[in-house]
Order: sequence, then C-alpha cells, then structure tokens
Amino acid sequence: MDVLNQILNINAGGAYGGGKAGGAFDPVTFAMKPQVVIRALCWLFSIVVFGCISSEGWVEKDGKDMCLYNNDGMACKYGNTIGIFGFLASMYFIGGEFMFERMSSVKSRKRYVMGDMAFSAAWAFLYFIAFFYLWSQWSAAPMPPQGIGAGSMKTAIVFCFFNIFSWALCAFMAYKRFLIGAGDEFTSAFETDPANVVHQQAYSYSMDNDNEQYSASPFGQPQQGMEQQSGMEYQQPTY
Repeated sequence: MDVLNQILNINAGGAYGGGKAGGAFDPVTFAMKPQVVIRALCWLFSIVVFGCISSEGWVEKDGKDMCLYNNDGMACKYGNTIGIFGFLASMYFIGGEFMFERMSSVKSRKRYVMGDMAFSAAWAFLYFIAFFYLWSQWSAAPMPPQGIGAGSMKTAIVFCFFNIFSWALCAFMAYKRFLIGAGDEFTSAFETDPANVVHQQAYSYSMDNDNEQYSASPFGQPQQGMEQQSGMEYQQPTY
C-alpha cells in the first residue's frame, strides 16, 4: 500500500520528481523506489517470457524446427524478441534511475522521462499484442507429444499478460514525472519572464504610492492649526 501511495504521489522535491542532484546515495532507499521495484518486475517477467519460449517453444519435426504455437514460427520469434528487448531495456532503465538522481541538467532529466514514457507505453502495447497473438495460436495448436512444453507455453502467455500492466505502470509513473516537470518549468518561466517582472514591479510601486498617499488624514494638519489659533488671545488693535 505504501508503494502504491508513492506511485500516485511522485514528488521528491527535485526537477521531474527526482531528488536533488549530488545527494548522498542510499542503496536501500534506491532499491525501494517505486520505479526500481516495478522495473525489476518487468525485468523478471521478460526473462520468464523469452526463457519459456526459447527453451521449450521449438520442437524438431521431420528435420525442421517447429513452433509449438500452432507451428507458427513468427509467434515464437515475436515472443522471444519482445522478451529479450524488454529484459535489456529494464536493465537500462534501472541504471537510468541510478543516474537520474545525478543529472544536474533539467533538460537531461526531461529527455530521460520522455524516453521512459514513450518506450514503456510502446512495450506495454507490444505485450498486449503478444498476449492475444500467442493465446490465439496456442488455442488452435495441437497438444504436443506427452504434453512436453505445454506448461512453458502457457506460462509465457500468462507473463505476457503481467507485462502489460507492469510496463503500463512504468509509463504512468513517467507521465506523472513529466507533469511535475512541466509544472515546474511553467512556474519558473512565469517568474523569470521580464515582462512579468516589470509588471509586478510597476504594480507594487503603484500600491506603495497609494498606501503612502492615504496613510495620513488629509484634515490632520488643518485641525491642528485651528487648535493653535483658538488657544491664542484676541488683541484689540491700537490706533
């Protein structure tokens, strides 16, 4: 539940939801980051997908390698391809999370977040296709001799389904980071815009003048003069 709350409230105080650049590195804190935990699940699920297909997805028949997914070689190749690239990409992004806290440039963080969001969304979509593709081919495929490899083929399909949500969650977290960074850029741009600065200075100057103008009562001094005159005795003029 704590991890879910951290995912929904990503804001570590730095640019694009990251920590301050140059901060101390804590391995335990890094390992418990939602981005690292979910990315590690993507890494594990990808290993299961291409491991099951590559180990038992092919059988030799009449001197040829046949795919257990209804003899569709493209199904096995497709599952292997997205599994291997998903495995490599997960390792890359875990390393990227380590370097993200050390990126002092806001532009570098922005490019990383946008790349993470685009790749994760694309791989979630590719696993979505893989799930239905492999499932449809397995439903139409004959049972292999003695059921050898059937469990691995089913496992690959199940973990393709899990990968849809894990990669989609990575894309969602990157999107949250992007919104945080976009909001920070808008605020800083408004505050540093020369036109806005001049406008704010002119507005504050006019307000200060108004306060000074109406701070004193306009009838204060005349009333004081009248009091002084009333205190003076009337002297009759001499001729």
